[in-house]
Amino acid sequence: MRWDTQAVEVEEDDVLPGLGGKGRVAGLVRTVETPEFAGMRFHEVLARTALNHVPGTSKRMPLAWTINPYRGCSHACVYCVSPDTLVLMGDGRQRPISSLEVGDEIYGTERRGAYRRYVKTTVQAKWSTRKRAFRVTLADGTELTASADHRFLTDRGWKHVRGAMTGGERRPHLTLNDKLIGFGLNGLAALDSERDPAATHWPAITRKLDIEGSATKSNADLRIVAIEDLGVEIDMVDITTGTGDFIANGVVAHNCFARPTHRYLDLDMGEGFDREIVVKVNTVEVLRRELAKPTWEREPVALGTNTDPYQRAEGRYRLMPGIIEALAESGTPFSILTKGTLLRRDLPLIREAAEHVPVSISMSIAVYDEALAASFEPGAPSAKARLDTVRAAADLGLPVSVFLMPILPYLTDTRDHLERAARAVRDAGGARAIYTALHLRPGVKEWFMQWLEREHPDLVPKYRAMYGRGAYAPKEYREWLGKKVRPILRAYGLDRDRTPKEHDATGQRRSFASSGSANARDARSRTAASERVARRHEADVVAESAYPSVPVPLWE
Repeated sequence: MRWDTQAVEVEEDDVLPGLGGKGRVAGLVRTVETPEFAGMRFHEVLARTALNHVPGTSKRMPLAWTINPYRGCSHACVYCVSPDTLVLMGDGRQRPISSLEVGDEIYGTERRGAYRRYVKTTVQAKWSTRKRAFRVTLADGTELTASADHRFLTDRGWKHVRGAMTGGERRPHLTLNDKLIGFGLNGLAALDSERDPAATHWPAITRKLDIEGSATKSNADLRIVAIEDLGVEIDMVDITTGTGDFIANGVVAHNCFARPTHRYLDLDMGEGFDREIVVKVNTVEVLRRELAKPTWEREPVALGTNTDPYQRAEGRYRLMPGIIEALAESGTPFSILTKGTLLRRDLPLIREAAEHVPVSISMSIAVYDEALAASFEPGAPSAKARLDTVRAAADLGLPVSVFLMPILPYLTDTRDHLERAARAVRDAGGARAIYTALHLRPGVKEWFMQWLEREHPDLVPKYRAMYGRGAYAPKEYREWLGKKVRPILRAYGLDRDRTPKEHDATGQRRSFASSGSANARDARSRTAASERVARRHEADVVAESAYPSVPVPLWE
């Protein structure tokens, strides 16, 4: 495979674009597999360039320059537990993991001296997915339902729920000889009684409980007595925390932290795209050097056009703060497109950058149906978490465009779904919404059709008819969709035609001025006006008569 030419001291002309060349120690620095991201590999490379020129700019791609610090995307998580798994909150109470929100205070652990101790941390991100379920039963009656990839802390270190001793599946995994670390589902009161003999038995505990700094050792019998394959796939949830772990049903559990480009690298575009992540570790250094050249004309730069700059890998490598600072200091306008809630970490920095250069933020939220979202983008943050990020940006005076992309024929193009989406975006303070129908490029099409055949087999013939001759939906469908969507966006004050004429860093028209706290107030003040427009909505929209009539009605 092409990675053979990326090894240090290998000279090769035909290397990955932007990764050095003949006579240079460039390309692959190392491949990293880390416990924090089990099941994934990071290929750390030295990039020769950070700024990528986009030839032949058009209305579809109005920008001439992009930065992509990552190839591949780690949003497709593999760690997960059952939604009813109880998580120990910062006040000592327990709540189902499905009810947690970004920013909630919970307990994790960290090693201090010779002991691992309980410490308070926060939920930084949350995902949902669907995986095959396994049940782990402990001697004290505690039960844990998780995926095979999830890891728990044992008296012998971190171990996956399932694995093998040999072969490709070889990895540390739970056995009946292991004992988990924690206090168990029924041991919280015992732990509390060590600190307060008057404490009552869980779940009767309703007062606040503080175990900050307590060692994770306990007398609970947490020996594993059974590991069962339940034989079914179920909806599961995972979170990212500040400590890298959390307390699940009373035991210490670990958390998790552009497909065509992967084909070029001879990497699989399905699971390989999710698990083989190329990281350009020197992006910031190279970018500063390029921006300092006298020939750089400070043209707008886009981040997120190929792969998400705020995917989970960014939590490990932290490349974006340096990229933002370098662009702002050089006077270069920039835009960010992401579906990652990790964006919230950098909002203050982006707000500061917006004082000096035009900045545009866009959040991609395509699906507003929880069940469909869990299937279509299982590793991505929930729509609610992303909308909360939109609100956080708006509260700082940073207008956010929301990409309702892609709209999936027969799945997300119903009036109910479109109006639900528009209402949610408006209520979150979104500045505008942008839409387009599903686009299936070669490579992506094969992956998508596999998903469709698995999840919605009845739609396969219809999609083959629509996309059999090209990457784009038929013109008739796109026109029908536009007549349906535009009035809805107009009714909720999210249509781009209502914006000022200034242009932002994307080359598209802005919804508001580039910065200022008035932006958030303006977004909220449009609500009343939107309601008045909504009353005239029915006069504008097309009839709810399924799909348009064309000579060959592909989508009726």
